[in-house]
Amino acid sequence: MSDPQLIPGAEPLFHDGGPVGVLVVHGFTGNPVTMRPLADAFVAAGFTVSMPRLPGHGTTLEDMATTGWAEWSAEAERAYQELAGRTERVVVAGLSMGGTLTAWLAANHPEIAGIVLINAAVKPYDPDSRAFIQAMIDAGDLIAPGVGADLADPDAHEPAYDGSPLVSLLTLFDAVADLQAVLPNITCPALVMQSPNDHVVDPSSADHVAGLLGGPVERLSLDRSFHVATLDYDKELIQERAVDIAKKVTAP
Repeated sequence: MSDPQLIPGAEPLFHDGGPVGVLVVHGFTGNPVTMRPLADAFVAAGFTVSMPRLPGHGTTLEDMATTGWAEWSAEAERAYQELAGRTERVVVAGLSMGGTLTAWLAANHPEIAGIVLINAAVKPYDPDSRAFIQAMIDAGDLIAPGVGADLADPDAHEPAYDGSPLVSLLTLFDAVADLQAVLPNITCPALVMQSPNDHVVDPSSADHVAGLLGGPVERLSLDRSFHVATLDYDKELIQERAVDIAKKVTAP
């Protein structure tokens, strides 16, 4: 039975296709709507595609406030294991926190064939920012303004939450900090895409992660898009390049 609180279009996706799997992961306060055009492009290219809905996402802000990195990473791991069990090789693609989860999976699973990081949250957050958020929480302010819907295209829409649960956000900050030591262990090919006009993730995050990854890195600048680039002016470019690298890194 479907969840009556589910945002329209936020359903997870699993499509049985060819022998290569692609895991597609959405970001913080977002949901599968954000990634559906990219997932559809992988489906059209013949891949087996999994796009999970992370716990607490795609329903209500109150739901999300009860979750954190432990729940999100567990769901990403579950989805990866399911996909890997049904395919010969797997590529992982993620936007924003989905990119954090993508890198985390690649660090834990050296068998992953390649990764696609789109405006990924992989650069450590300023300690002052963390202290400021902790002070807000201590003062009883548990929800901050939302970070979703950062789009250059006025006709595009992301049905993200209009708030950010701060306790949940701090678990992401800590996960990004923990990730730093293992980024050099990621040796699979990576495609790192970044919007220079990203208002959510510091655009220097792309330079940061590209400099630390242990494998070959391709770069792509998403010059016409803001943070939610998968729905923005560069969405077709993202789809084309992501499908290309997935084919390239999994070629027989």
